[in-house]
Amino acid sequence: SHLDRYLKEFVRNAENRGAKIHRAHDAAEANAIICKLAAEHRARTIVKSKSMTTEGIQLNPAHEAARRQVVETDHRESIIQLADEPPSHIIAHAIHKTRGQIAELFTAELGMPPTDDIAKLTGTARTTLRDRFATADLGISGVNFAVAETGTIVIVENEGNIRLTTSLPRVHIAVMGIEKVIPRFADLDVFLKLLPRSGTGQKLTTYQSFITGIKQRETDEGPEELHILLLDNGRSRMLAHPITRQSLACI
Repeated sequence: SHLDRYLKEFVRNAENRGAKIHRAHDAAEANAIICKLAAEHRARTIVKSKSMTTEGIQLNPAHEAARRQVVETDHRESIIQLADEPPSHIIAHAIHKTRGQIAELFTAELGMPPTDDIAKLTGTARTTLRDRFATADLGISGVNFAVAETGTIVIVENEGNIRLTTSLPRVHIAVMGIEKVIPRFADLDVFLKLLPRSGTGQKLTTYQSFITGIKQRETDEGPEELHILLLDNGRSRMLAHPITRQSLACI
């Protein structure tokens, strides 16, 4: 109900910490901005952490059309990408795949010897993805929460791939639906408990990344550039209607 006020506060505080803010009215504009940033940095390889927002704007095909390689780094999403299929679930993207199907996919696409041993399958995925992180020119992520008070973006995960995506490449682009803003840092006490209980039944996710601007010293971890893309894509229209605005409360 106070989204305009908190968005302005978030933008001001994020920019004060070195982040660059971009605004996109729709999916086409969002893809154009991100592709322009990738071109400016001559990025050929992009690592991307799980983001249903970027799935919604069809970001990957936009990069692939420009001959850039986009590598999904969430384990389930990487399986789906290898299979050239869309996600079948908002959280468990590959829930429709059996262990045997995944083994066959890894054998065909990654050259792995035939096996259905979970540890070997996971080890192969980890080794493959580590190489991608080390050589990526650009990292793209979503945003779970944006704190107006501090200009911080918060991303939660269970695998560690988001932390690598947002810290190893020199440039990080965060794609954020404008509804993700919360007023205060203290409000995370509620949301960081509510989200995993609602999503996966956990008390807390394994990793929580709090990203406030760019690194301040050369010895710090993190990117040299942080770009935050504020995406509308119909959200303002939904906000204006008393029924559809309820869906913007979804975390």
